[in-house]
Amino acid sequence: MRIHCKIVAIALCVGVFLLLYFFGGNAADDPLLREVEENNSEPSHAKLRHNVASKFVKKTHDEPRIGAEEALKELKEGKIINRGAKVNAKSRRRNNAGRPVSKRGRAEEIMHLAVVACGNRLDETLTMVKSAILFSIKKIKFHIFAEDPLASQFEKGLNQWPRDISAKFQYRVYPITFSVGNAEEWKKLFKPCAAQRLFLPVILKEVDSLLYVDTDVLFLRPMDDIWAFLKAFNSTQLAAMAPEHEVPKIGWYSRFARHPFYGVTGVNSGVMLMNLTRIRSTMFKNSMIPGGLSWEDLLHPLYQKYKNHITWGDQDLLNIIFHYNPECLFTFPCQWNYRPDHCMYGSNCKEAEEEGVSILHGNRGVYHDDKQPAFKVVYDAIHDFSFEDNLFQSLFYPIQTKFLETVNTLCGRIPQVFLKQVEKTMRTVYEAKVVRHVKPHK
Repeated sequence: MRIHCKIVAIALCVGVFLLLYFFGGNAADDPLLREVEENNSEPSHAKLRHNVASKFVKKTHDEPRIGAEEALKELKEGKIINRGAKVNAKSRRRNNAGRPVSKRGRAEEIMHLAVVACGNRLDETLTMVKSAILFSIKKIKFHIFAEDPLASQFEKGLNQWPRDISAKFQYRVYPITFSVGNAEEWKKLFKPCAAQRLFLPVILKEVDSLLYVDTDVLFLRPMDDIWAFLKAFNSTQLAAMAPEHEVPKIGWYSRFARHPFYGVTGVNSGVMLMNLTRIRSTMFKNSMIPGGLSWEDLLHPLYQKYKNHITWGDQDLLNIIFHYNPECLFTFPCQWNYRPDHCMYGSNCKEAEEEGVSILHGNRGVYHDDKQPAFKVVYDAIHDFSFEDNLFQSLFYPIQTKFLETVNTLCGRIPQVFLKQVEKTMRTVYEAKVVRHVKPHK
């Protein structure tokens, strides 16, 4: 009996030992426990850095996909940094666990930007392109319409940028063409070749949506943010522009126009967001025939009717079109097309005062003279910036320093109008590069 009891006791001890060995071995091999063990071995300052980073990521990335208006609201409040961090973190955990990472469910979205450059606008256009690339998140395809002598110069300038920058964009250079009417007449309508923008829906038939900008435009925040306005269009809207002026009593259209124009002060076409698919399929009301006309059929007769009454060329024709079709236009705030008119008569763009300038439009040639030094400071800093340099040290700091010399001018007396979005955008770029690469911890 005693021998039997001893055998049973020995068997129980062996069984307990095997169980302890089995569970202990699995725990030692578990990747999550190894991760905890490695974290516990870090110095206290390293753990603190990871904890702060994980809070940043968790707070800003664990959010559902939202619409354009909500997204822009969060951008104003500085809440959005990088929505891809949570997905990246999950992918890394799956790799640690030996599971395959699933492929992306849809193709990468590409934003389209068009610009028309003739005459001596090569340098100015390349600076605009640089500003778009510096801050934007999604890839951009540039559609550059240029005279023959400039085409090869654009290719040379864009192809010499660093490889990691070239990976962020595509481009194509097109000749200047007008599908209807007299080409020489269209070229001389306002500034050289500016009327080309009217024909973009006809020429770029394979493009669904597009942002057009003048050559003298600079992006001070990601192009992605104005691209998001496309999602804010209602069912009838097919284009978006900012008002020509905020104050009717000093606005040009409200005082001098000899033709119909949109709204109370007209709109400025230097920054124009377009749903080309809708434009191509819409019949536009007009003052020439009782029925509607397609975009292509409308342009030439409209020009023939009003050519002796328009001052600002293609912009006036756009104002006439949207005067008769106001339901087709979405208007965005003046901060998205901030011009000297918003500050040279006193500050009259409240959105820019509150949130900073999003897109700077240096019309009147202010980038190249001393009439508005605040505009020139920003242009020179972006023009001279090298992609290999540090954004804060070689871009933001020079802008901030040189602005001290402009505070005695009307447009330079409120530096935060020009600096707020630049600083916020650079901080977002920095956080996207640094914070998103730190593994979040629960």
